[in-house]
Formats: sequence, C-alpha cells, structure tokens
Amino acid sequence: MINKKPLILVTNDDGINAPGIRALIEVMNTLGDVCVVAPDSPQSGMGHAITINDALYCNRINISKDEPQEEYSCSGTPVDCVKIAVNEILDRKPDLCVSGINHGSNSSINVIYSGTMSAAVEAGTTGIPSIGFSLLDYSLEANFEASKKIVKTIAEQTLKNGLPNGVVLNVNIPKLNSTEIKGIKVCRQANAYWQEKFDKRTNPLGRDYYWLSGEFVNQDKGQDTDEWALENGYVSIVPVQYDLTAHHAIKEINSWELQ
Repeated sequence: MINKKPLILVTNDDGINAPGIRALIEVMNTLGDVCVVAPDSPQSGMGHAITINDALYCNRINISKDEPQEEYSCSGTPVDCVKIAVNEILDRKPDLCVSGINHGSNSSINVIYSGTMSAAVEAGTTGIPSIGFSLLDYSLEANFEASKKIVKTIAEQTLKNGLPNGVVLNVNIPKLNSTEIKGIKVCRQANAYWQEKFDKRTNPLGRDYYWLSGEFVNQDKGQDTDEWALENGYVSIVPVQYDLTAHHAIKEINSWELQ
C-alpha cells in the first residue's frame, strides 16, 4: 500500500502574489502535496465574507515555475477560495489548510475582521485541521525567514496530532529574527478593542467621504494572552472556536420573561 503525502491547501487574504504566501508555499512543499487557491487581489479585512451576487472566476496560473504546487487565482474572498478549492478543485479533502503568512497582526480582536483567519475557520468548519499564520510586519519587504521555522514546526505538529473538533489555530509571530524569538506560547485572546475614529474629508467635487483610523487599546494585563506573548518576544498560538454560542449566558437569558 502506497502512503500518500499529506494534501495541503494554502490560501491567504493579501493576494496570491504576496511575499507572505510565497514563503508559506515554500515551507508547505517540504511537508506534502500543495494546492494554492488564493485571491487575485488583496482582500484584507474581509472577515468571513462570501460572494453571492457576482460570478466567481478561478484561473490556474504558474507563478513559481520551479516549484511543484498547483496554483489558482480566485476573484473572490479568502472564504470563497476555500469553498471553491474544497468543492471544485481538489479531488479529496485536504489533510491541512494553512492561511497566510499575513502581513500584519491578527491577534486579539483582530481575529474577527481577518480574512486570513476566516479562510482557516471556513476550512475548519468542513473538518480540515487549519491554521492562520500572521507576522507582525505590514511591509511588503517583510523578512519571513524566522517565520518559516515556526510555521514548519506548528504545521508538522498539527499534521501529526490533529486538532480538537471545532478548533482552528491563530498563530501570530513577532517581528524579530530567529535568535530573538524566545519560544512559542499557547495563549488566550487578549481583551482588547479598537478605539475608532473617522477622518472626514471632502473630494474635489464637494462630496464628503470618510477614512477609517483608530488606536488599538489593550485592556488585558494578563500574562497568558496573545498580546503579552507578542510584546515579550514569543510566538502566540490561540486555539479559536467557531461555535460562537455564549454557553455561560444561556441560563441567565432563560430567566427572562420570554413567553
């Protein structure tokens, strides 16, 4: 009996040409057979959006001519990429889905806005062990060398051990070189939020428009959070569940006079 290599689906939200996904592909090619399905343009901040009112286009391309993976660019969102990969492109369920490496943080509250993590969550809902990887560097010239070793370690362990049902991993990597990274910590999501504001401007035609900005506010002083880990030189792993039920609130709400 021939043992097949693991089948690994690679996606992201920064677009198929982003340096982060190219680094991720390089690592995954050392672990299994790779199929890449990623947006044809940047889709950051799309969350779990899907395309329902427009046609989706998915084209096979060949960016890395010296590497063996299949690659497809998709006109849709990161979640669309996972859906079309699983339902139309692949002939079997992937053994692993990895999303990223994102250019910038997806720690704490950022996880709910993240296209990177939403792609991983979408794969997780179909029973595929899934990981979202992010590097705390927004630059297109970001150095992913230190990230590659971290990515390989976590992906290997996930392939070996699997993940609990209903759980995907949110991995954030500090902007440090390999000698400066102190280790990997499994954490909880910090209690933080964005203090948002809109910069109101007027275009040359006299029409008002708005530009979103804001300040990240971390209210959580715990030393078991992703924010603490990242600030102190550690890679953070937060196990994320896509069951959003607030189980602790069911008893209280059942006490309301609802009938």
